Amino acid sequence: MIKLSSLTLGKSAVIRDFEKSDIHIKLMEMGCVPGETVKVEKIAPMGDPICIIVAGYNLSLRKTEADHIWVEEIAI
Repeated sequence: MIKLSSLTLGKSAVIRDFEKSDIHIKLMEMGCVPGETVKVEKIAPMGDPICIIVAGYNLSLRKTEADHIWVEEIAI
């Protein structure tokens, strides 16, 4: 497993777990729930924020937020 912030452009993964913090509830409310597939759609020129596709919509996350999400990369 790797952190979502480490996933490269165009790669897909399945959310497996969260680092327990105040932000994990916010992330779950935005559709980032364990078992959900995510894809890195865009990365800003300086690397922060990143845009992912999750639950059928685009979501922009700061790298610090993406650091709390553990994913397992999949081949699509």
